[in-house]
Amino acid sequence: MEGIEKVCEFLEKAGTYYLATVEGDQPRVRPFGTILNYQGKLYIQTGKVKPVSQQLAANSKAEICAFNGATGAWIRVAGDLINDDSRDVKVAMLEKYPNLKGMYNPDDDNTHVLYFKDATATISSFTAAPEVIEL
Repeated sequence: MEGIEKVCEFLEKAGTYYLATVEGDQPRVRPFGTILNYQGKLYIQTGKVKPVSQQLAANSKAEICAFNGATGAWIRVAGDLINDDSRDVKVAMLEKYPNLKGMYNPDDDNTHVLYFKDATATISSFTAAPEVIEL
């Protein structure tokens, strides 16, 4: 399994991950659930009207973290989140998460998809050495 596939599988099994951004000098963390491997890139989705979108526009550095209670392992993915206004990736995200179609559509100028650039994923547990995956 490729690194990006392993990272996506971990995040999908965890279900919820937490996205950390910065607003000025204050860290901001909130739960997310959208994850997409599109053309070999790790994507997330939010709304452009949300504060998280403005925070990422001001400082693209971000980190996500998720825990898998079944395995006792956790993952951290750190890097820059880069905006992608491509309609194709918005369609792919909304097809994967059809429950979001009531709030978002690919042409609404609110659907915000971003991919990790220059990212490092680290899978850790208390029983094994960390596994580092470059994305």
